[in-house]
Amino acid sequence: MHSVLTQTAAEPMGGLAGWAVDLMDSLGGLGAAVIVGLDNLFPPIPSELVLPLAGFSASKGTFSLLGALTWTTVGSVAGAIVMYYLGLLLGRDRTRALMAKIPLVKASDFDKTEAWFARHGTKAVFFGRMVPIFRSLISLPAGIERMPFWKFLSLTTLGSLLWNALFVVTGYLLGENWHLVSDYADYFQYAVIGLVALAVALFAATRLRSRSRV
Repeated sequence: MHSVLTQTAAEPMGGLAGWAVDLMDSLGGLGAAVIVGLDNLFPPIPSELVLPLAGFSASKGTFSLLGALTWTTVGSVAGAIVMYYLGLLLGRDRTRALMAKIPLVKASDFDKTEAWFARHGTKAVFFGRMVPIFRSLISLPAGIERMPFWKFLSLTTLGSLLWNALFVVTGYLLGENWHLVSDYADYFQYAVIGLVALAVALFAATRLRSRSRV
């Protein structure tokens, strides 16, 4: 297994990036899964940083690109399942109180996510995997409202795979310039939010039109 840190000796990484690369060097794909899974459990960990790093590690031979996509998606889904059952077992009030205790997470973040889920249901789980903050929290109301697990799992897996692929593949192609992905992550996210809003608007317009014909 090639060491990514050796490849980037001229520009050593510190902080979260350095820790993430160390873990992926040590554990391979499993390390990538653990880090991405933590993004679900601790929303302040930015997937926009971790996912391009996984792509960069794949470009250096730590694991394959397919392995990076597979392991990061496994990590995303595993973390989402934990959050789903947390909401299921604790219920709304205790879950909200717990979220408010996590650093950099506000109770209002949970309230907004819950309201979005109430309005859009199953679509919220799929699109929520691609929206900041909602990505980590959307599994909670799914569990609280007892969404059928098979439906939750399918939507979460597909949404996570699409989001992860965007950042992992870009990090893979950029190689040592992987950090440019995180520099432009906000633009990616604005584009995704815009597409989500457009999709929801089109769905609502189609639904209203079908009702008017009845």
